[in-house]
Amino acid sequence: MIFGSHDETAMKSSKVDGILVTGVMTETPLAFVTFNRPDSAARSFESIRRARPKTLFLVSDAARPDREGEDELVRRTRSIGEQVDWPCDVHRLYADENLGCARRISSAITAALELVDRLIILEDDCIAHQDFYGYCDNLLERYADDERVMAVSGNNFQRGHVRGDASYYFSAYPHCWGWATWRRAWQHFDLQLSEWPDFRDEGNLKNFCGGSEQLAYWTHTFDDCHAGRIDSWAYPWTCCCWMNHGLTALPNVNLVSNIGFNEAATHTRRKSACSELTTASLGPITHPPHVARHFQADQFSEETLFSGATRGGIIKRLRRKLGITTQRRAA
Repeated sequence: MIFGSHDETAMKSSKVDGILVTGVMTETPLAFVTFNRPDSAARSFESIRRARPKTLFLVSDAARPDREGEDELVRRTRSIGEQVDWPCDVHRLYADENLGCARRISSAITAALELVDRLIILEDDCIAHQDFYGYCDNLLERYADDERVMAVSGNNFQRGHVRGDASYYFSAYPHCWGWATWRRAWQHFDLQLSEWPDFRDEGNLKNFCGGSEQLAYWTHTFDDCHAGRIDSWAYPWTCCCWMNHGLTALPNVNLVSNIGFNEAATHTRRKSACSELTTASLGPITHPPHVARHFQADQFSEETLFSGATRGGIIKRLRRKLGITTQRRAA
């Protein structure tokens, strides 16, 4: 792994696409995660250049040894993040052997949070609206010491439904296409989910699931993560948040668009209703009166993104495997 840093000469402005960019720099350190997609990385990095974070972690996995030409793609993609033309403390977290998605991203977040106490994470297929950065700055400061809040996300998958009167609401789902967290929260992360079997067997997952389908879906998902059958850090992060009763702040407009749904992706190869969502301005930030989970919003997410989106044969098989019986819902 290559780990280095440098300080750029201070400047008051920078040029992006020939346009002079000025204004307040993003206070929160930012990790830009790339791999082998230079085209999407270039589009994502343009948003970062406009936001001008004061501290930037460049994160990259190494090429897979059995993929011809991937070395060059990784090199080209890394070069995108090297185009820093604003005053910035740059740290490079470049793997010298392929770690895979789960280990590369989670280990980089851990390494970054050993140096800073809060962090924005943006992958190279995600394009953030400029309001995303100020939103993260604001909420990371506001909830810095609130153990109930474990993450801030820029994602909104509510399809036009507004949840409450504030700029954001709280959810059990730590959506991760452009998000942020604190060292105090990430300390609970465990990629191996070593405590999951006890949590499962004690029946604690029922506290987060509204029915047998949800219970079957998430039990199966976390079982697969624990057994190493899924190369994901995001599902283990969800589980760790739940095991610590952590909430995530989600905006009432979408602030990050994922453009990475194609054959080059690791997990998002097929188009979905969540791909390439439009983004919008959040406007002046208003805060909800209480830190409490919005159950109606989460039920909508569960139905449209998780267990409800995979309803059918797989759920029936999971129920039989887990010995879960189905109760007919009232009309």
